[in-house]
Amino acid sequence: MLEPLKKNPRFTPRRGPVVLTILDGVGFGKYADGDAVRQASMPEFNELLKHGPATQLKAHGTAVGMPSDADMGNSEVGHNAIGCGRVFAQGAKLVEEAISSGKLFEGETWRKLIANVLEHRSTLHFIGLLSDGNVHSNLSHLKAMIAAADRAGVEKIRVHALLDGRDVPETSALDYVDPFEQFLAGFNANGRDYRIASGGGRMVITMDRYNANWEMVRNGWEVHVHGNGEFFPNAHQAIEQLRERTGAIDQDLPAFVISDDGKTPVGPILDHDSVIYFNFRGDRALEITAAFEEESFDRFDRGRRPQVLYAGMMEYDGDLHTPKLYLVNPPEIDRTLGEYLCATGVRQLAISETQKFGHVTYFFNGNRSGKFCEKLEDYVEIPSDIVPFEQRPWMKSAEITDQVVEAIRSGKYDTIRINYANGDMVGHTGNFQAVLCALGAVDLALARLRKAIDETGGVLIISADHGNADDMFEHNKKGETVLDENGLPARKTSHSLNPVPCIIYDPESRGEYSDQLKTGLGISSLAATVIELLGYLPPEGYDPSVLNFR
Repeated sequence: MLEPLKKNPRFTPRRGPVVLTILDGVGFGKYADGDAVRQASMPEFNELLKHGPATQLKAHGTAVGMPSDADMGNSEVGHNAIGCGRVFAQGAKLVEEAISSGKLFEGETWRKLIANVLEHRSTLHFIGLLSDGNVHSNLSHLKAMIAAADRAGVEKIRVHALLDGRDVPETSALDYVDPFEQFLAGFNANGRDYRIASGGGRMVITMDRYNANWEMVRNGWEVHVHGNGEFFPNAHQAIEQLRERTGAIDQDLPAFVISDDGKTPVGPILDHDSVIYFNFRGDRALEITAAFEEESFDRFDRGRRPQVLYAGMMEYDGDLHTPKLYLVNPPEIDRTLGEYLCATGVRQLAISETQKFGHVTYFFNGNRSGKFCEKLEDYVEIPSDIVPFEQRPWMKSAEITDQVVEAIRSGKYDTIRINYANGDMVGHTGNFQAVLCALGAVDLALARLRKAIDETGGVLIISADHGNADDMFEHNKKGETVLDENGLPARKTSHSLNPVPCIIYDPESRGEYSDQLKTGLGISSLAATVIELLGYLPPEGYDPSVLNFR
């Protein structure tokens, strides 16, 4: 049990709550061209930013526990950093270290998976995102495991390739699939049988999260496990033909199954096979894991359920211990903001729509399911629409704000944390017009929050977990906008490497801190900032807040 936070003698808490508002995917763009944040109608955001206090925070690379500053941040590691008050080595870095040191291949789980395949002369399957986006997975990790399996004597491998186009360029699938096929061919030339067996876009099959759309998982189960789907002779032809037929970008391409004769799938998952879900990020791994592991499962009819040895790249839920087997230990995160606030008796509300609900709860709490204190914490999930985000770019910003404004005025909470998903989820579609609309909806929400803060004498903190909407067009090394085959700006659907805002709106400020906020910090500093604005001293080891007390 943590000790309660100590009171800050230099700061008297305000009348109303401290409201931490995370504008998911909103950063400060490097280029005017393609910066939807700069071009959107956001008078409220710009007014708050202009009159501050305000600063910029780092939200990518080593500032959020990624291997290098060339790595994008993401919502998972971003909310970990915000809610934990300091930086932990994250999935990509932990897996990279486990592979480079050889610990992954020396571990008990890897040895079990290989031994199972060798004993039954069965197949080793890999399911996961086939790209180097380093947000959910990294292709280099998959290739290292295939090479290790070859050294161990595994004769047959099947890869079930989820296509990205979200953390990497939107139509880059063949840039990964074709070289990967050549990589597999090198093993096959020496007598192995290593092939891609199935695939499809990550927003169509397998990678659902937060129970938003189990039909995606059912579709993935059908093609990966049963080999039921449209047949193609190879992944290259599948991608080309499906892209031509549908006009979809990679993340939205329909499912496909590889077959040599047009009748029989080359890689269904059978009894005694071993299966590795090689994504390291947990939110889009839990549902397919449940389909493989749970005995009592009612989300869809699994039909034939093969008896396999299943493992994840990491433990995706440390409280539920899911999956049962995993290859790399997750970061051990403790002493989170939420836990400290509960120990101190601070009343909290966490709210978002389904798409980011787990981020303001599970990830914010250090990858912990459930609450620290039932009496002090309320969690509210607003169900997301199950439609393409560009068709509802306003998402659930109004419904979230309805409840937050009511909560602010109720006096029930000392602090509230919100995630508006619009800038990120709509940003990933690459639809610039839709993103402008999305950000306009968020700005309307900010205006309503500001009014409620004025009425109650609270404090509004505005920040983000990473950038996205601020960098919607591809640029070359000279900073020039890259054009597509139609002469239009090439759309960028991935996160950015840009800093994010940190704005403090404190209408009843008594001048306890300077209008000049600290610079050079990361989003992990938001936890200490919330603590100080609640009238307490941050705990030892937390990254410093952005406030400069006089």
